[in-house]
Formats: sequence, structure tokens, C-alpha cells
Amino acid sequence: MADYPLLFFPEPQGLDRVGRSFPPRKIHYPSSERQTERLSPLFDTLRRAFDARRMEIQQAPEGIDPEQVIVFETIGTVDNFLTAIRNTEGLEWMGEIELDDLQPTEDFYFEKEEDQGKSLSGRLFLTMTNQRALNEMLSLWQQYSDNPDIQFRRGLAGFKSLFQKLKNIRRWDVQDRLLETGVLDFWQQQIESDEPIIRFELQLWYSSSDAKRQQSHRSIINLIESLGGQHIITSVIQEIAYHALLVELPANEIQNIIDNPNTQLVRCDDIMFFRPSGQIAIKVDYEENEALEIDRRFESQPSGEPVAALFDGMPMENHRLLANRLMVDDPDNYGENYEAQYRLHGTGMSSLIIHGDLNDNTPPIATPLYVRPIMKLKMWLDDRIERVPDNELFVDLLHRAVKRIFEGDADSNPIKSIKIINLSIGDSSLLFYHTMSPVARLLDWLSFKYDVLFIISAGNHLHSLELSTLYKDFKLLSDADKEKLIYQKVVGDMRNRRLLSPSESINNITIGSIHYDNAALRAYDRRINPSSRFLPNVHSAFGGGYRKAIKPDMVFNGGRQFFNEAFLENNPTPLIFSCNRIEPGQLVAAPSSERDKTIFTRGTSNATALITRGAIKISETLKDIFQNDYNSQLYSQYIPLLIKVMLAHGCSWGEIETNLYEVLGGSYTNSDIKEIITRWIGYGFPDIDKVTECTAQRVTILGFGELEVDKIHLFRLPLPPSLSARPENRKLTITLGWFSPIASNTQRYRVGSLFFEAQNDLLGVKRDDADYYSVKRGTLQHEVFVGEKAIPFEDDSSLGIQVICKKDAADFKGVIPYALAVTLEVADEIGLPIYQEVRNRLVTPIAVDQPI
Repeated sequence: MADYPLLFFPEPQGLDRVGRSFPPRKIHYPSSERQTERLSPLFDTLRRAFDARRMEIQQAPEGIDPEQVIVFETIGTVDNFLTAIRNTEGLEWMGEIELDDLQPTEDFYFEKEEDQGKSLSGRLFLTMTNQRALNEMLSLWQQYSDNPDIQFRRGLAGFKSLFQKLKNIRRWDVQDRLLETGVLDFWQQQIESDEPIIRFELQLWYSSSDAKRQQSHRSIINLIESLGGQHIITSVIQEIAYHALLVELPANEIQNIIDNPNTQLVRCDDIMFFRPSGQIAIKVDYEENEALEIDRRFESQPSGEPVAALFDGMPMENHRLLANRLMVDDPDNYGENYEAQYRLHGTGMSSLIIHGDLNDNTPPIATPLYVRPIMKLKMWLDDRIERVPDNELFVDLLHRAVKRIFEGDADSNPIKSIKIINLSIGDSSLLFYHTMSPVARLLDWLSFKYDVLFIISAGNHLHSLELSTLYKDFKLLSDADKEKLIYQKVVGDMRNRRLLSPSESINNITIGSIHYDNAALRAYDRRINPSSRFLPNVHSAFGGGYRKAIKPDMVFNGGRQFFNEAFLENNPTPLIFSCNRIEPGQLVAAPSSERDKTIFTRGTSNATALITRGAIKISETLKDIFQNDYNSQLYSQYIPLLIKVMLAHGCSWGEIETNLYEVLGGSYTNSDIKEIITRWIGYGFPDIDKVTECTAQRVTILGFGELEVDKIHLFRLPLPPSLSARPENRKLTITLGWFSPIASNTQRYRVGSLFFEAQNDLLGVKRDDADYYSVKRGTLQHEVFVGEKAIPFEDDSSLGIQVICKKDAADFKGVIPYALAVTLEVADEIGLPIYQEVRNRLVTPIAVDQPI
């Protein structure tokens, strides 16, 4: 036990929430006459399209009533539209997508003069519509056009609000299904590789009706088979509104679609997206002569049950650094034909979680690491790659893997000790823009269902950058000027360097990487080092997350990433990533024909594995504090949330902020740079050692519980008398985390919104680092308050911290679990007995409040 162990808040006081509403900025909408002028042609186009589709389908053997998905694009908030859909026979709600950064037009803009140039937000409402429902809607539109003051019958008022705020209306069409998923590029690559049969995923519109799902399933399989294709597997997961098929078609049929996308299959109204399959892949690209031998012996062996799981490639189990430290569970027999010398990624990630960067010579974790292989070895052209199998739907594979851990299987028992799952892989074909990916939705649902924290890599973008500067001129620049040129080029390409699915997950932790490691550099290395300072890695993906939530959540050491030297001096400078396995980087165990090889690697995967290692350290601290209660049913559900909160609790922007302001200053405004920092490093770099113990001048107090909607828990932080009226620098850090249920087909998505409000003015401190509004958009609110103002307070004074729960996406009758961490500190040299004074005033039984 540490000299100054972490403390716990006593049981919080339960309160009722009194809702407060803040009027939104008023938007100018077109007049009813202007809406009629704008929208009537669009409604006519929609009617004609339905008529044409009805004629086409009625001539088919099935002769079914045609249904099509209609897209309503709105500006602002539309009241009661979902109610109106439920009251219209033949309309089925399919979902909604949030739109942001919409440019104002002559019809839609903010009314206040100072706001008129600001971007707007809106939504895409998606409904499955048959002919009867369309006729009803057209009738309502005609009535509204004739008389804008009309009152629609009970339950349909939402249509009037829709017509007032509608910007566009159209069908979900061929472009929606194909263009944003990367499937066309994937198909082209497969054809160029002479693949005779091409597999891909069809994501269908999820219907709550089992009969409709069966009907769409049969009709699509018939279509696929009529084209000489085959249906491989189907997955339906109701909780995340997911219905997908894995199918394959002959290459010539795929070429026909590329040449003319307006085919019967692509126009099928049951299909939401065509997606590539098996796009989570890692090239096995190192030569064994790059590897170094390591001679390291460990007296201690792991014991007990695993705390963390790794979902990755198959590791080299008998490597000297990994032997007897892994619990490999391979129910699908992926290890068969997975030659040991090609088990690259799983071996490296296992090594980092167990040992950390081998350059740092730190002790291994005390518990075994559970490993579930979810990738297989495959030949691709002349290369070997580790990839998610193309005969699986990744969503289905992950679902089965997590369910096996927590519910067991025919040949396995549950492993309830696992609190953390490391996912150091991402889908390079699926960047996050507006819509939550199926895998992210799955992880969000699983984290709430099983009380488990996923730690996910933000993703690497390794496509080359080309500077306009000729290489001969680039070489003459100072290191500082080279650094500015490179980093400003990367930041300027942010849109193409977004998070990789599933790192937009809201309930879980997403990790970016920092350009740092402890390796010694090679003498006379001619490669280009983008920076010698503490900065984000140039390959690390940018956020933010869903509804502009903070993503990635934090960054950690990911190894220094160099660029290859250019050779054509009179050409623009190409920045091509150096992907060899020599230093610099992080030293990890490597697969080989022997058992003692190591290589250098780098990336967000590495940073994620190291954060998982830090999470295991935090779990050990919590075991020491909870003692026998750690595994009790009452407390064990809060361990993953406490880990989540404690990982973020030590985060700060620190010198990364200073360095980025220097690199980007002059090209961006201060407010722009602050947004860039948030999108690149989230809450910043964590200090894990700091959050696992206190000092005489720093006290950290933990709390946890569960809340119903519209309830409050009030925690009280005793104020240390020695700080009263003292003009000393002090810092208050508060971090709140929770797992929210999700509503998959709604724009708000997050069912429960928790946030804290603190009386920080009692301490004379003000907010630092991240934006006040951004921190409340996800499921992790981390705020730092600093100040030095002399504020007097009474000996028995306390600072109130309210944890508040309110409805977000949908009504919810259950409880939402949360964890809270609060730290008050002054500089060590000030010598105030902060820890002891706060501890003396705390009543510290560990208690879980029952629902109020």
C-alpha cells in the first residue's frame, strides 16, 4: 500500500434534478411560399420515382408493394416528427444522421446579425416508405402549401414542423449505397489482382419486423444467386439495429457494377450500404535480419486470473518474453497454418502489454494476458498479411468473442475477471465522418451490457504527403522550418486523416500516438525526422467524435516515425513513411524461427497497448484498495469505469500544447489551434503513476454509483484549512466517466447524459485546457481548474460536486453506472498538508447509493 493511498468519497447525497432550458439561437427559415416554390418540384420528382419503381416491381414475379427509403434533410430541430411517423401507416423509422458545419444560404441562416455567417446544424431523417404512406405525405404537403396555418390531425403535427424546416427531400439512392464506403476502390483493387470471386458486405436497413427482415433477406439472396453469386453468412443484432449479409459475386459482375452502378442489385431498396470485407489487415513486412536478440530472464511468473484481453493476430506463444504469460483462446482454430515467424502484430501487442517498451526495462504485468485471435494469415499478391477473415462479418466475430468471455461457451467458462479489452486494429476503409459504424455501435452496447472497457487505437494514416518544396530546397531548411512545413501539411490534410472505425465508440477509450520513444538513434541515419520535440505522431488520426465529442480521448508514446530520404532533388519533396523495423521506435518481441528476437515498431497500436498496460496497473491499485471487495458483485461492475476515469484523470496538454502553438502559429488563429489540439490529442497525455497514489500536497478521491434519469448525486470535497486565504498556485482536477445505453437509430444515440457541476469558484480556480462544451458530448468529462487567488473559507467548508443525469436520446427507466475522480493539489515545495487535512475531514466508507 502506498504511503498516501487514494481515498473514497462517502455516500453522496441524492437530489432531484430541476431542468433548465437554454433557448437556442434563432434560425431564419424560408416563408411558406418560398418552401412551396423550393420543395414542390422535389415532391413531384419523388412521386414520379415511386410510380416508376412500382411499375418495375409489379412486372417482377413477386409483385410486392414497393418500399423505398426517403431522406429528409432538415435544418435545426424538428418537433414531434418521430411521433408523426409512428402515426402514419406505411412509414417505418430507419434512423437519423446528424449534420454539422452546414453553410448558411439565402433561405437558412441565424437571425442575429453577428451569427449570420456561422455554420448551421441539421439532420437527415431516414424512413422506409410505401405507396400509401407517400400518398398520405403528399396530401399533407398539398394541404400545407394551400394553407400554412392548417392544423393537422392529432399525431401528425410533426409533418408541419418538418415542412417548415425541410431543406431537401430525396430517395436513398445508388450514390448513398456505394460512394462513401470505399467499396468501389476495394472492388477495383480486387479486379486488378485477378481475383475471380469477390466478397463484400451488404448492410441492410434494419427492420423491427422479423417478417420484413426475412423477406428482404430472401429477395437479396435471390438477386445474388441470379448473378452467379453466393451468400456466405448473415448477422442480425437487434440491440444495435444491425442486419448484414456477407456475399460474393464473380469479378465480371462486379465490373458490370463499376461500369454502370444503376443495376438491379445496387438499386435494391433493402440495401443501405455496400461495404468491403476483410479490410482490417496488417502486412507482415519485416526481414528477420532486422531483428535483434534479447537475453532477459524474469524470476516472477504471472498468477491469478487475467484482467485484460487482447483481440488481435495470433501471437508467438513460445517466445521467451511471452512463454507462460498468455492465455490463448482460439475456438475458431485460426492458429492453424499461421506459421510462427509471421505472427507479427499479435506478438508485438502482447509484448507491449506485458513488458512495455523493452528499452525501458520495466517489470512484466502480474497476471496472464488473455488473447483471442481475430486475424488469420493470408497471402495477398506476393505478400503475407494478417487480416480479419473474409468469410466472417467483423461485427459478428467481435460479438461472439466478447460473449464467450462473459457468458462462456460449450467448451469454456466465463472469465469475469476481465475488465479491459485491447483493440489495436482499425478499418482503413471506414473513416469516421458523421455516422456511427456498426462495430462502434457494437462496442458501445457491449461495454454497457458486460461492464467492460475497450481500449481502441485511433488509427494510422500512412499514405504519403507531398510537399510543394523541391527536395534540394527542403534539405537547406533548418530543423524548425522542416518541422513547421511537415506538421502544417499534416494538419491541412485533417479531413482525410480521420478516426478509423471503430475508434469513434462513445463508451470506450480511444488512443492516439505521440512521436516519442527511448531508443538510441542510428549514427548517420539519413531518413527525415519530422520533429525532435514532444508532438503528436504525424500518422496519428484526428477526431473529433460523434456529435463533436472529444476523440481521441488521449495520446501516448507511439514511437518516433521517420520518413524515407528522397532522392530526386529537383522534384517536390515526397514524405513516404519509413516502415522498416529498425530504430527508432519501441522494442517488442518479434516472431522468428528462434525464440529470442525483437524489433522496433511504432504506431497508435503501440500507444493503445501501452495504455492497456497502464490500465492493468490501475486495476492492481484498485485491488489493493478494495481488498476482498474487488471481486464482489456490488463493486466489480465499477472497476472498468474507475479504470476509464483514472486513465483520463492524469491527462493534460502540457508541453504538447506549447509545441503545437509554436509549430502552427502564424498559419492558424489561437482558437483554431485549440480546436486542432483537441481533435488530435483529446484530453492530452496521461500520468498514470500520478493517479495511482497521492502525496502530502496532493489528494485524489474516488467516487462511484448509479443514477436514474433526472437524479443528482452530490459529493462534497472538504477544503483544507491551510489553503484558506493563501495566494498559492492550486489545481483542481475532476473526471467523470460512465457507460451509456445507446439508441442506435437516433441522431442523439447516447441515451444517458451525465455531467458534473462544481463550485470551483470557492477555490478561486478557472477552467484550463479543453473546451467547456466539448467535454460534455461523450461519456468522459475531464476538466482541470487552476488559479492562485487567495480565497478565505471556514474550517468546515466543502466544495460541492454534483453528478447529474438527464435523458439524451431516448427514455430510459434503468440506472446508469458512473465513476468520479477528484484531485486537489498544490506544488510540493509549498509544503501545505493537503492530503492529511482532507483525509481527516472525510468519512470514508465505500458505499453505493441505491436508486432514489
